[in-house]
Amino acid sequence: MNIVQTVAERIINNVSNVIIGKRNEIRLTTLGLLCEGHILIEDVPGVGKTMLARSLARSVGCTFSRIQFTPDMLPTDVTGVSVYNQKTLEFEFRPGPIMAQIVLSDEINRATPKTQAALLEAMEERQITVDGITHKLEPPFLVLATQNPIEYEGTFPLPEAQLDRFLLRIELGYPNPQEEIAMLESQQYAHPVTQIQQVVSVQELLAAQQAVREVYMTPEIKRYIVELVTATRRHPDVYLGASPRGSLALQRTAQALAASVGRDYVLPDDVKSLAVSTLAHRIIVGPSARIKDVSAQTIVRDILAAVPVPGATIGAAH
Repeated sequence: MNIVQTVAERIINNVSNVIIGKRNEIRLTTLGLLCEGHILIEDVPGVGKTMLARSLARSVGCTFSRIQFTPDMLPTDVTGVSVYNQKTLEFEFRPGPIMAQIVLSDEINRATPKTQAALLEAMEERQITVDGITHKLEPPFLVLATQNPIEYEGTFPLPEAQLDRFLLRIELGYPNPQEEIAMLESQQYAHPVTQIQQVVSVQELLAAQQAVREVYMTPEIKRYIVELVTATRRHPDVYLGASPRGSLALQRTAQALAASVGRDYVLPDDVKSLAVSTLAHRIIVGPSARIKDVSAQTIVRDILAAVPVPGATIGAAH
């Protein structure tokens, strides 16, 4: 598991030079990258969502593109378009910004549902289809989407099918006063993102992604994951619970977390620490609970408190 731990620590330490005081959120983003999953960063403007994506891309030496979503964007603005070349008398494919390894989908909820849907095939199948021709996306492929939960005017809420394709949802939050002072000092002369260096090769990252899949998980922990996800479907305050994709997300991120700290087996604590980030955005709270201001995060924490944790001898049996 050394490869995963080495890759994770290098990326986290590197990005922490830019995003100050958010080590846990940077770790979650790195876990998403190690799991080959997509990440939704939901927070107010100005807390570093875009910088986090740029720093991550620079750290791993991947190709990076940014899509600034607006209501007038078309699906072809994302995927690319076939253009007729009058010299060769043939259609040529002009790739869109989705044809990069790390794609920042900035303010994704400002795009119309039709344009949002252009991302679905890319996120799930790692390919896009334009004019009947399929184009494979180069691994590692990661969509980092941002949205502002405060502004509702001129936005289109992400449909459940799209939310479900995000492995994790992360909130950065405001820095504390000491962290904000450190941020002011670090950006006095130049932004630290301009000095950030590549610390991991794409080959090392792909090897780490493969190693994550080999982390051992006992049948008891797999059952625990399924019990947590099943409990979201039966909770009285939930209109729609987490899908089986939520179970897979919780399993894979728990494997990545274990490997990133040098373990080759998963503990129940790994699952518990990732349940809110992997499951809350997949839950639709019922209308009556919404009136009472019950959040999906609160529901997941209630479920964690209610579902029995497997025995403490999980790792010993391995």
